[in-house]
Amino acid sequence: MINKRDKKGKCLALTPRDYCVVSLKTTGLTPSDGEIIRLSAVRYRDLVKTDSFTTLVKPKMAISEMTVRLTGITNEMVADAPDISPVISDFYSFVQDDIIIGYNLSFDINYLYDALLECHGIALSNDYVDVMTMSRKALPRFDRRSQSRIADHIYISTNSFQQPEKDCEVCNAIYRKLMNNSRITKWVEENNRDEK
Repeated sequence: MINKRDKKGKCLALTPRDYCVVSLKTTGLTPSDGEIIRLSAVRYRDLVKTDSFTTLVKPKMAISEMTVRLTGITNEMVADAPDISPVISDFYSFVQDDIIIGYNLSFDINYLYDALLECHGIALSNDYVDVMTMSRKALPRFDRRSQSRIADHIYISTNSFQQPEKDCEVCNAIYRKLMNNSRITKWVEENNRDEK
């Protein structure tokens, strides 16, 4: 069987200074049983925020009450939103060939890859860095891995960030704090020896 995501980018052990942080809200746990209902991306150059992209997305199916409770996004909020086709095209134009950073990013990358391929026949091949993977390396004894718990654990206040890009900005704050952790430095060096 051929992997339908065979052109997906690689998960990197790097700490780039130029990147886009991405966050999704979805109606399900996998692209086969859910849809993207909000897509946010924030571009950073030399670790400084330079631009952002965010939009609600109108799904084909109604948003369930459970999804409303989890995401705070209602059917009324997405009633006049664009569907996924123009949104994923605009997102692709926004991220271009940047490294993508996110929290539990394999989840988001699979949704983005499938939507871009289904709507436009384009494979999302951007390499990416998963901040949750970094947190496992930097904080091996900490067993609670949600983004908000990691933020609390390393003293990042999430109250100062504004929606809708809040998840991206919290993820970036965690990334910035972890990128100089000695365990992360060692992990990056070990995983990139062959590159030198």
